[in-house]
Amino acid sequence: MQILLTVLCGSAVGFSLGLIGGGGSILAVPLLLYVVGIEDPHVAIGTSALAVGVNAIVNLAGHWRRGNVKWPCAATFAAAGVVGALAGSTLGKSVDGEKLLFLFALVMVAVGVAMLRAPSDGGDPNVRLNPAIATRLLMFGFVTGALSGFFGIGGGFLIVPGIMLGAGMPILNAIGSSLFSVAAFGLTTAANYAASDLVEWRVATGFIAGGALGGAIGVWLATRLAGRRRLLLQIFAGVVFAVAGYMLIRTGLALRG
Repeated sequence: MQILLTVLCGSAVGFSLGLIGGGGSILAVPLLLYVVGIEDPHVAIGTSALAVGVNAIVNLAGHWRRGNVKWPCAATFAAAGVVGALAGSTLGKSVDGEKLLFLFALVMVAVGVAMLRAPSDGGDPNVRLNPAIATRLLMFGFVTGALSGFFGIGGGFLIVPGIMLGAGMPILNAIGSSLFSVAAFGLTTAANYAASDLVEWRVATGFIAGGALGGAIGVWLATRLAGRRRLLLQIFAGVVFAVAGYMLIRTGLALRG
């Protein structure tokens, strides 16, 4: 039963990554804790980072085939983000697990609000890297990577608006390009946690297998539902708020106890 639940949860996470370029670890951590049954929050974070990082690579290939990835911008953003993710994940391991989950839930609320305030599609589909764009991408990349590493999240919901603001590209290109950073941040965080034996490898394998299937469906739908992205983000923001509320209640009771 745990294996089945792991695969199903992985499929949901992969679908989210493929469709909107985010939602990986922001859902994977609570799913691993409260559905799959991992007890240690740090192990859940390390395991989710590995699974989301690998699933992001799979989904990146799908978007690449459809011409949605702007590689120079994606690589610049990721390079700064990896440095931030390494620093953030090192700090995150030293924070009490329940306190980390409480902070994580607060970040989920902020992410949900940011999703609802996301700008409508626009931007230059032929954007090219220049010094001004590179500077903005390096700045946004480092900050996003640090937050991603600290909380063990892939950071897609932070990366997509960061790349859009930094490079001025359309949202579909930002979704495709963001997956390179999601993979880089996730694998950097996972390697740091694995070095401390905080990854459940069997669970990660099932999560990755399910995520590959869900991600293929998500990538396929991404270009076909681009016109209804606002509705999809509103629905997903509602899910994020619900999960965050549940985590705040559970961790709040644990901290009080």
